[in-house]
Amino acid sequence: MQDVFRAIGRLSQSNVTVLITGESGSGKELVARALHKHSLRAKGPFVAINTAAIPKDLLESELFGHERGAFTGAQTQRRGRFEQADGGTLFLDEIGDMPLDLQTRLLRVLSDGQYYRVGGHSAIKANVRIVAATHQDLEKRVKEGVFREDLFHRLNVIRLRLPALRERREDVPSLAKHFLGVSARQLGVEPKRISDAALARLSDFSFPGNVRQLENICHWLTVMAPAQQIGVKDLPPEVLASGSAVEPEQQVAASGAASHRPEACMEEPSDAPPALVASAVGADEKQPELADWERGLQAEAASLLASGQENVWDRLIGKAESCLIQSALADTRGRRIEAAQKLGIGRNTITRKIQELGLE
Repeated sequence: MQDVFRAIGRLSQSNVTVLITGESGSGKELVARALHKHSLRAKGPFVAINTAAIPKDLLESELFGHERGAFTGAQTQRRGRFEQADGGTLFLDEIGDMPLDLQTRLLRVLSDGQYYRVGGHSAIKANVRIVAATHQDLEKRVKEGVFREDLFHRLNVIRLRLPALRERREDVPSLAKHFLGVSARQLGVEPKRISDAALARLSDFSFPGNVRQLENICHWLTVMAPAQQIGVKDLPPEVLASGSAVEPEQQVAASGAASHRPEACMEEPSDAPPALVASAVGADEKQPELADWERGLQAEAASLLASGQENVWDRLIGKAESCLIQSALADTRGRRIEAAQKLGIGRNTITRKIQELGLE
């Protein structure tokens, strides 16, 4: 990472095209933003577009804009991302998944320095710095005939490779403490501390989702860990399931801790009668297929019902919705529309729920 930081410092003083490679979640967009922030274009806009997330029919208009009447539904002229990024940096994420016909248009922009809006006849000068990123092996995609070799060479002027988190495990403790602090600020709570044993266990995890996965785990711990001090038993199931087996005492403790977490992420509560729920809670050892969140839900439901609480359904559903929305917003860095899409709910629904649950 020190090599990456030094490269960012050197590249910031030029307008050369940069290709950032690395696994998903390794921080490619953060590097692109750092290149922009420390460059001579820092006062200009930083515009990012995920070329894999936009349908092929819309991507050309998204990149280059369109003139009024260029196609059905084009009621007004629209500025594309190239035009929006004028004087700044355009970050093309997941460039390896760009359709071939658009690769041709992008190649012409890089070679000629100008482009046309869809349906337009006047050339527009492209005053942008291109930073591209991909998790794909572009050399392999060139050989497969799905990525243009000439475009690859245009993009591959300077290549920065971001190492996977498992290649730099010594960074896990610092990153974990940082993300625990970030999550605490987002949720308005006091930052939790993490024990050395838990940090060691985290560092042994392979992190297939890289830094993004570590960030999500830290948010999960901020919400789910029952005490202010995070121990090994509080780590999420995917971490505990990896590496050395958890001692039986730890497994019991983890089960007990999970069963007393009222904030646990939950799906729909069971329609079973209270007696059956209580029976299931007392028979965890007979139902190993139950996940921690299911045991936690059953225990919480049984406790509320036994204490004579009213509106148990609404209370638990409210906690579940709050947990899901907070987790989705943390994953999308507060972008509500993207969070709603990931949760499979409407934009108006997430806005209404945020207001109803007091999550503003």
